[in-house]
Amino acid sequence: MLILGIDTSTTQVGCAIGGHEGVIASALCAKGRRHAENLAPAIEFVCAQSQIELSEISVVAVDVGPGLFTGMRVGIATGKGLAHALGVPMIGVASLDLLAFAVRFSPRLIVSAIDARRSEVYYALYRQVPGGIQRLGEHSVGSPEELASQLSVRREEMLLVGDGIHRYRDLFVDVPKAEIADAGLSYPSPASLVQLAHARALREEFQPATEVEPIYLRKPDAEINWVTRDRS
Repeated sequence: MLILGIDTSTTQVGCAIGGHEGVIASALCAKGRRHAENLAPAIEFVCAQSQIELSEISVVAVDVGPGLFTGMRVGIATGKGLAHALGVPMIGVASLDLLAFAVRFSPRLIVSAIDARRSEVYYALYRQVPGGIQRLGEHSVGSPEELASQLSVRREEMLLVGDGIHRYRDLFVDVPKAEIADAGLSYPSPASLVQLAHARALREEFQPATEVEPIYLRKPDAEINWVTRDRS
């Protein structure tokens, strides 16, 4: 079983191919926000590097956010188009889950946070469990100040990961018993996407392309701007 993973929920565009042998090839591009222009060449690159034809792909996995609205739409639409053309199922994985999965070997409370723009972050909390991680509660959105305050009262060992942490580093660096993960782990990894999707595929947790939708925790910025303009 070969899985193509597509990750475009943040400023980084990435894709990977893998299966029971692990991740075979991956590509990342974090320059600018040209998701539509960068994604197709990245997919072509990983296919070439892995010497795998798209026709050999069994499952298309996509990062469904939360994250940048335009980026999510590009990745999900591309994934749906490929799944339809290939006649294969899909698997959607949340961006915050991917961030936490990359640091799953930490026994501490894991806090994933993605920059949501407009002075907010998307975030979720996780615990290590045998074979991976478990999310504690729902994905949330709020100000970095609110998140830092919430974490400060927990008084337990924590590992903070994601570009939302690094953008507001000054707020999180003084949170008691909290360590900020390396900046190299700031974005969801397409390699983690393939790994998580492979585990779900083995359990046959597939989704028809029509059921794969982005996780929206607030209205798109464009819609917010129009509402503001209407009220002015």
